[in-house]
Amino acid sequence: MADNDIKVSDNPGASRFEILVDGEIAGFAAYRLRAGKIIFTHTEIASEFEGKGLGSRLAVGALDAGRSAGRSVVPLCPFIAGYIRRHPEYRDLVPDHYADLLEEETS
Repeated sequence: MADNDIKVSDNPGASRFEILVDGEIAGFAAYRLRAGKIIFTHTEIASEFEGKGLGSRLAVGALDAGRSAGRSVVPLCPFIAGYIRRHPEYRDLVPDHYADLLEEETS
């Protein structure tokens, strides 16, 4: 799978970012838009594409798009929250009053 065969794009009609591999949807990050915010609700990678780093590529594309649009990020989705937790260069996108969403769950 060559990098130029992988593309992340926004599908506003479906309210999600999609990652495509050779033109096939391999996964998505669903969102809701609210005043100045992008609220990520769910991220999913199709089972046949798991383990190839596509979830991370999708997160980067979605977060970079949010940054470019000047939106703050509300990471309700555990995958997006975990990605931001592991990549502090995206922490500034999350307003302080949503910082608890970045805490690891403990049971």
